[in-house]
Amino acid sequence: MDLADVSLALLSAILHAGWNAAVKASRNPAQVMTAQMVLGAVLVVPALFWSGLPSLASCGWIVASTLMNVLTVSALLRAYELGGFGLVYPVVRSLAVLMVVPLAAVMTGEHLGTAGFLGILVISVALVVLAWDAARGQGITRAALVWILAAGVGTAAYIMCDAQGVRLSGSPWAYGFVVSITNAAAMAWRQRRGGSPWAQVSAHWMLALPVAIAAMGSYLLILWVWSHAPIAPAAALRDTSAIFAVLIAIFWLKEPFTRMRIAAVLLAAAAVPLLRFG
Repeated sequence: MDLADVSLALLSAILHAGWNAAVKASRNPAQVMTAQMVLGAVLVVPALFWSGLPSLASCGWIVASTLMNVLTVSALLRAYELGGFGLVYPVVRSLAVLMVVPLAAVMTGEHLGTAGFLGILVISVALVVLAWDAARGQGITRAALVWILAAGVGTAAYIMCDAQGVRLSGSPWAYGFVVSITNAAAMAWRQRRGGSPWAQVSAHWMLALPVAIAAMGSYLLILWVWSHAPIAPAAALRDTSAIFAVLIAIFWLKEPFTRMRIAAVLLAAAAVPLLRFG
């Protein structure tokens, strides 16, 4: 990966961490999530007149990505109920990163060098360290592990769907705009018991609007990187969002900076040059 791709993948991770932290800190995360996705879809509709529609060759991947996204969100929400965000999110992301490596090799023929593989392994270890820090003193049930595994598989699946789809789309912007619209429609359907999507937007738009802009920026950046750069290293860099989320929690939410968290941040930092040259 060249320096520009590494920088954009890390910027995507920072934006991803920021908007997730804002949603998690809200009083009603599920409704804020729905509101930001609906607002994001509304924002990109005019942009389709500029980008045009993606190629028909990518349509199957758009459908698959949307389905995988809905299934993953469902599994994540259930896992959070049983295990908590601090434990579940890092483990899910580390599982996804490790699964993307063989999937990318099989589906696209991408094979990592030693440095690249070590970089992905180091980031996965950093994420597991975060989960271990969160889990100390807590038990975890077998049911939670099942939902975590399901969410990890789903995350790896939609990463591969998006990476494949954007390469066939003819435009990462057109692909991202359309997937944002289909994901918003799917999320609104999933959260229909919480009220109409427009009622949820009306109740939370002041928070949801900046969150939607950050989420859209994060997604479009990583799509642009995946459109030409190796999938697994870019996905690993984007999943340093968990590390940035910890830093946000420490400096914004005033959470403690434990030794385990320091270790995770240092490991993630060490992985960046490995992925850059791997």
